[in-house]
Amino acid sequence: MHGLMMDFPLTIPRMVLPRAEGLFAARPVDSQVGERLHRSTWGAVADRARRLGGALAELGIGPGDRVATFAWNSYRHLEAYLAVPSMGAVLHTLNVRLFPDQVAYIVAHAQDRVVLVDRSLLTAWRAVEPRLTIEHPTVIVMEDDPDGSLDGGALAYEPTIGAAEPLAWPELDERTAAAMCYTSGTTGDPKGVVYSHRSTVLHSLAVGLADGLGLSASDRVLVVVPMFHANAWGLPYAAALVGASLILPGRDLSPAALCGLIERERPTFAAGVPTIWLGILEHYRIHRPDLSSLRTTVVGGSAVAPALMAAFEDELGVPILHAWGMTETSPIGSTAHLPAELGRNSDPLVRRSYLCSQGRAVSGVEMELLDGAGQPVPHDGEAMGEICVRGPWIASQYYGDDQPGEKFAGGWLHTGDVATIDLYGYVRITDRTKDLVKSGGEWISSVELEGLLMSHPDVLEAAVIAVPDQRWTERPLACVVPRPHAQDRLRAEDLIEYLRPQVARWWLPDGVVFIDAVPKTSVGKFDKKVLRARFPAMPAGARSSVSPQQRAQG
Repeated sequence: MHGLMMDFPLTIPRMVLPRAEGLFAARPVDSQVGERLHRSTWGAVADRARRLGGALAELGIGPGDRVATFAWNSYRHLEAYLAVPSMGAVLHTLNVRLFPDQVAYIVAHAQDRVVLVDRSLLTAWRAVEPRLTIEHPTVIVMEDDPDGSLDGGALAYEPTIGAAEPLAWPELDERTAAAMCYTSGTTGDPKGVVYSHRSTVLHSLAVGLADGLGLSASDRVLVVVPMFHANAWGLPYAAALVGASLILPGRDLSPAALCGLIERERPTFAAGVPTIWLGILEHYRIHRPDLSSLRTTVVGGSAVAPALMAAFEDELGVPILHAWGMTETSPIGSTAHLPAELGRNSDPLVRRSYLCSQGRAVSGVEMELLDGAGQPVPHDGEAMGEICVRGPWIASQYYGDDQPGEKFAGGWLHTGDVATIDLYGYVRITDRTKDLVKSGGEWISSVELEGLLMSHPDVLEAAVIAVPDQRWTERPLACVVPRPHAQDRLRAEDLIEYLRPQVARWWLPDGVVFIDAVPKTSVGKFDKKVLRARFPAMPAGARSSVSPQQRAQG
């Protein structure tokens, strides 16, 4: 017996666009474009999206064709977000921070036919073109900069959509591909993740849940996370669905520019990686901008240091919501709201520990920890295993791979994150499988050591890597960036003594080196492979924290 409900497709043109251009047509969509702020509305964006759809159709783009973007966060990029999937084509957001060879590989692998390029990025795109192994895609230049000297034979966005007839959106199957995004390729070639209309709509609904990101029509959302990074964490689609206003910051993501934008435009909700908020905190401590409009900031992409979370809440009065996910999970997988089970009078340290965790799986995501034999481990807060997830917005395989492979074995996405889960279902990531320090048969969490080091008042950033050790297989090396005021006074011994009462003796790093900056990936995560290449062995000058005899005893 089947239910007697209407068979209504979960697609962007059926579920998302009608609300944006109908119920919420007057809600603002504001973008920083160069030196000026462009003001628009959801209604105007939706109308221009139809014209973009018409222009792309005139260029021969049809169902399943890939249309790439090489752009910052702006209203034109948002128009592509809506138009390309709604016409049955596939939006392919290209990471503008990758090397030209990587971008060329991705464009060829996806078989992109058109690319929408911000004029300010045209030089970077021209470096990609000679490396392409396919027919060059048609280039449409989005005029975020007045200097058109490099446009060449490219089409100009505004005249192109201005001359086009608005496109009536076709009826689409909800399992039709809507968008694709490639992983950063830190352990091999980048891999394509293809999102469906169904997965996008369901993910957007989850973002609006109170135990998701809690997005609503009363919010003004500052989308700092790049629109080429996992569909900006789904925020453009979720905002359109719930009717939230959008603020898109353009290409200048410096702390001064972002703080100025917050002061002027008064967002209530913002999202970005930890390095963004660390820079804003440093700027706030010196210049004291008014950030009081923010009710919350969502931080993801890598673990939040407890010191950063405490500073935001205590100094700025802005709580941080920690979220976990990845490109393959669309990306929201879990969020760290306080568990109701704690009650209101729990120990503040316990409450903070839950806020700093990766949280509990959001509705729609099933999560399990599996050991090396593929068996579940206990949810006791101590047993460690690899996080494996499944659900309606979780990837089942990579684009172009005929065999899903071990990454998707057993119907699960094997994330590579090692974690514990407690009795309340809260996840605490201890490390990436490739970043764990395996010393004397035991695991040492580089993530936990980094969080403790960055809670030291004189430390700006810290990354911990494993270096080979003849006796213990691997030992931890701490790579530390001092705060500017402490560069001449901070010593390795100070940091070891700071860690000593907080961790087991055998966890203490065998060495501490001071560096100018922790290398970052294209999406702002610590790039430890660069540090591993720089320090293939324990540096001779690094301080040994404990003797081999003490370590064996402790």
